[in-house]
Amino acid sequence: MADMDWPSCGKSLKGVILDMCGVLYDSGEGGGVAIPGSIEAVKKLKASDLQLRFCTNETQLNREAFVDKLKRLGFDISVSEVFSPAPAAVAILKERGYRPHLLVYDGLLPEFDSVDTTNPNCVVIGDAAEKFSYQNLNEAFRVLIGLEKPVLFSLGQGRYYKETDGLALDVGAYMKALEYACDLKAEVVGKPSPIFFQSVLNDMRLQPHEALMIGDDLVNDVGGAQHCGMKGVQVRTGKYRPSDERHSTVTADGTVDDLAQAVDMILKQRH
Repeated sequence: MADMDWPSCGKSLKGVILDMCGVLYDSGEGGGVAIPGSIEAVKKLKASDLQLRFCTNETQLNREAFVDKLKRLGFDISVSEVFSPAPAAVAILKERGYRPHLLVYDGLLPEFDSVDTTNPNCVVIGDAAEKFSYQNLNEAFRVLIGLEKPVLFSLGQGRYYKETDGLALDVGAYMKALEYACDLKAEVVGKPSPIFFQSVLNDMRLQPHEALMIGDDLVNDVGGAQHCGMKGVQVRTGKYRPSDERHSTVTADGTVDDLAQAVDMILKQRH
């Protein structure tokens, strides 16, 4: 079942922003699997008069490899439509003169090829999966604790995400460990950062009230978008939990069974 009042915003919508993992597909072995109906839902949005962008905290692959993976699953997606934390972090590092120690998945390293990593004066942490060993976390800790003014950038702050075989810990858990150990506050690059969402709106040349975010993460997708002035709809796929609908601080503008249902409801309002 879906909440029936939110789609009225569809009449004034000019753009839709989609989360990816948990909305389009579930991660896992062999690249994961598409969520039923999501490939066709993306096709419908692309055939409409709405602008479409994809906003992800994916940090295990560079954008080119990530898009190639989704194309193999059947999605019509181009690199220019995808906004992810790593390119945003690279821009910040260069602008501020930071040389990062990188605790990220090997597949993401090419995104940082243009950045000087000698004699690190900050740490960048992403979803490093099995790279999150004690040794690697401790190495990042030692870099931070050895700095007079330690700086930690986190590529997202998700608690967990959905894989085909169940839930998996995300970068936020390890970010919190370093924050605690070093008595600092990480700067989050990616959702739910307002700067990150605004960069997507700027690319579409839209105001917040003209765009809608659809995601499976109530706090980072829906709450982050709402904090920027957008409406946020949660799907009951991916990391969704029934308790999300009773959350103490974030209430989605709408909750739908899946992306296919959300898209059908939006497009129905436009005709």
